[in-house]
Amino acid sequence: MDEQLNHAPCGFLTLSEDGFIIEINQTLLRILNYSQDSLIEQHVNSILTVPARMFLQFYFFPLVKLENRVEEMYISLETSKREEIPVLINAVSKRVKERTVLDCIIIPMRKRNEYENELLLAKKETEQALKAKHKAITELETTLKKLEIQKEELLELNQQNQKYKIETKKELELARIIQETLLTNPINNDKVQMEVFYNASGELSGDIYGIYQIDQYRYGIILLDVMGHGISSALITMTLHSLFQRLISAGLPVDLVMKELDSHLHKLFHNNEEARHYSTAIFLLIDTESQKIDYINAGHPPALWQDPDGAQYELCSTAPPLGTFEGVVFETKNFTYRKGGRLLLYTDGVDPLASNYLAPLLRKTVSLPLYKLKEEILLYLNNEKNVYHKSDDESFILVDLK
Repeated sequence: MDEQLNHAPCGFLTLSEDGFIIEINQTLLRILNYSQDSLIEQHVNSILTVPARMFLQFYFFPLVKLENRVEEMYISLETSKREEIPVLINAVSKRVKERTVLDCIIIPMRKRNEYENELLLAKKETEQALKAKHKAITELETTLKKLEIQKEELLELNQQNQKYKIETKKELELARIIQETLLTNPINNDKVQMEVFYNASGELSGDIYGIYQIDQYRYGIILLDVMGHGISSALITMTLHSLFQRLISAGLPVDLVMKELDSHLHKLFHNNEEARHYSTAIFLLIDTESQKIDYINAGHPPALWQDPDGAQYELCSTAPPLGTFEGVVFETKNFTYRKGGRLLLYTDGVDPLASNYLAPLLRKTVSLPLYKLKEEILLYLNNEKNVYHKSDDESFILVDLK
């Protein structure tokens, strides 16, 4: 790296295609309080906050792969002292010595954030003052007669609301029953053994899954998480279900199934960008005769595969979430397995990053039967709710391949 770039007034680093640091200038090392030796050949996750790691995995790398560049993306870095530093990142991919690398310019935004926070605070104080003044004027102008009229209107409205609330609750309960009826049962035979868990954070859920035996040897497993967890998300899961049930049961290839689901979401919101929803998804096609698994991960938390000896592999994101970008090419990944391996698929309500809890638990319980592992995960989820009061849809699928 030349001297001018090494001491430029902004950060600079070069990443490999899979996110490992190849070069980093002194300016960025000084900002992060690291030495060069401690970061070279380390993964970029080592200088990112947890939300930034997820953001780069689900959006930054897929976007660079799709468009060969990223402009003014806002993320947060983490110094060696665990200090969070907001930055803007610009990146471009290029070919160097027959491999693809990413050159990144990083601009700290600490001062700008301080100014924006001061402006927002001043705006909030002004709005509160105006609201207080308006309220005082309104109270002075309100007459006793008007209050009585409003009181009668409110009583009538309250009665209508109570009736609507009861009717809505019944309709939501019916919708919840229909949604849960769509969920397929786990398959257990001499080839595979499965356990599933599904829990909506409210009446309806944005999570949905499907498990299908296609023929004597092939099994299709799909898990999706539609943005949000309200009525709109639940309706979208139902339309996706009818589509993927037909496609997977017909034994279509993994990439074609994901392409059709992506096209379906784009068509749903073709004329209404404000209502657009996206969905993360992971689909696996298991062939027990050839002992091979084909899969595509569209922005979903990485599934975990564990060999019989305990070695683990992450089935990381290979494409952006469904419904985000037009013209995405879905590339099928695959691997062969040995009998006795274990697979775990989950949504981010269970664990946003599998490395936090699920991976160590899977490794520790390699000898336990599936139902015992399921009990351990549920115990963890209950403890998390008691500590952090989490409220999110939760789904996971456990598979043993015999």
